[in-house]
Amino acid sequence: MAEAILMPRLSDTMTEGVIAAWHKKVGDAVKKGDLLAEIETDKATMELESYQEGVLLHRGADDGQKLQVNDLLAIIGKGGEDVSALVSQHSGGSNGVAAEPQAAPAQESAAPAKAAEPEAPKATPAPGKSSGVDISKMEEVVLMPRLSDTMTEGVIAGWNKNIGDDVKKGDVLAEIETDKATMELESYKDGKLLYQGAQPGEKIQVNDLLCIIGQEGLNIDEIVAAAKGGATTSAPAQQEAPAAEATPKEQPVQQTQQAAAPAVVNEGRIFASPLAKKIAEEKGVDLKYVKGSGDNGRITKEDITNFKAPAAPVQQAPVQEAPAPKQQEAKPAATPAPAAAAASAGQVSFDEVPVSQMRKTIARRLAESKFTAPHFYLTMSIDMDSAVANRAKLNEISKVKISFNDMVLKAVAVALKQHPKVNSSWLGDKIRYNHHVNIGVAVAVDEGLLVPVIRFADTKGLSQIAAEVKDYAQRAKDKKLQPSDWEGSTFTISNLGMFGIDEFTAIINPPDACILAIGGISQVPVVKNGQVVPGNVMKVTLSCDHRVVDGASGAAFLQTVKSLLEEPLRMLI
Repeated sequence: MAEAILMPRLSDTMTEGVIAAWHKKVGDAVKKGDLLAEIETDKATMELESYQEGVLLHRGADDGQKLQVNDLLAIIGKGGEDVSALVSQHSGGSNGVAAEPQAAPAQESAAPAKAAEPEAPKATPAPGKSSGVDISKMEEVVLMPRLSDTMTEGVIAGWNKNIGDDVKKGDVLAEIETDKATMELESYKDGKLLYQGAQPGEKIQVNDLLCIIGQEGLNIDEIVAAAKGGATTSAPAQQEAPAAEATPKEQPVQQTQQAAAPAVVNEGRIFASPLAKKIAEEKGVDLKYVKGSGDNGRITKEDITNFKAPAAPVQQAPVQEAPAPKQQEAKPAATPAPAAAAASAGQVSFDEVPVSQMRKTIARRLAESKFTAPHFYLTMSIDMDSAVANRAKLNEISKVKISFNDMVLKAVAVALKQHPKVNSSWLGDKIRYNHHVNIGVAVAVDEGLLVPVIRFADTKGLSQIAAEVKDYAQRAKDKKLQPSDWEGSTFTISNLGMFGIDEFTAIINPPDACILAIGGISQVPVVKNGQVVPGNVMKVTLSCDHRVVDGASGAAFLQTVKSLLEEPLRMLI
């Protein structure tokens, strides 16, 4: 079925966009991630990628023409599909979304000022409406932008500018955690940062007041009051007076925390080497208290080794139970990890932390998968003796170290070409059998799980696969992945063998029909040529969506994977 693409709001003050250039013609095939067009906004020219697959059936404007936000930009569907009804539905700028004043019915055009005001609250509340001041039109105001197609709110991962700092166009203001990734937000204004709408870790709804950039002397109270009058912006009280001293009730708590823990030296996103992160986790060191000695303050192994956390005083626990509820919520971020073990024996103690946007998305998608897709599981043991021997020989000549996971990925890619039923997706009223092989590799990060995609894996050699997997894993841990990096998988692999897990079952990653769970390689007694000898055995479990894949199809696929790993030279042909 054809889908309409509306002109998105690509900046906080954008009301219309100009088509700088189309990169697809009517009739062209479009894939997810393909560049559709370049859109010139009031601030910059930005690239617009497609989130749909199909054929471009209609373009709402030609190069150089303007479209209002939420006007019909394009239609993507099946080749030859009739889209006249969809074009008619969105003709005249009426798109059925009451988010913008220009979408008001034509009969109300005689009184545009009156028509615009009641329309705004139906979608995203326009800040400041109830007070008679529309802050979205103020030059100094920066609203929370929509940084992904499904984003409704953002979490401040960290501010890169403090109140009073000079800001230039292009400077990174803050890092915003969306439901898909942590992204850098650049400033489109020059001036001073006069106000921050939330502290690190707090949420802001899309189009709520994010910050104020202007010249000193600006009446901030009026703007903030206008925002609160028309939107649910959560503005921390301390922002109105950043240099003010703590109230008498707060001072005992702050003094105790300073005596109990080192000063916080890293706010928001923390840069550290993978080895430093691993050692810190083993030692229970919170990286926010460690000063980095590397480039740009990057934390190194030596910084963790030399870090010493002062012993927490006995009175620390009872003093921290005294603050108001709002301060208790911030307790996990204010107390270093080593102090968590200071709770008295027999005393009930726990920490509560807000659910991150990424964790929310993971929970929702996996719950939908588990309770809508009828899972069944197939487990098989694979003799890895030959794979162990061949991997050692391959690493003698490969520029990139090849792991067993890379070998499994290659074997799976080859097997999927032979078993297209496994390389498929359930689409409700139809099943898609993919001819290309894009394998998602589950990568664990602090906030949850990301699945970057190795595209066209069946056409790539082991060294190339190894290099891509390592690059994706590092970028995932550094929060540098973009939406295009994890979209478009046709099959997924999850490996817990490096954690000593023998076997497990995994939940299918929609829209894939299957996921392969890989356990560790264990040395166990095996029978070969009538004799019991030591052998290297790895167990794998295939989770299948029974709506798409039957037991026999899944079993045949596993047999092919088994034969390729037991004779690795076969998958190199």
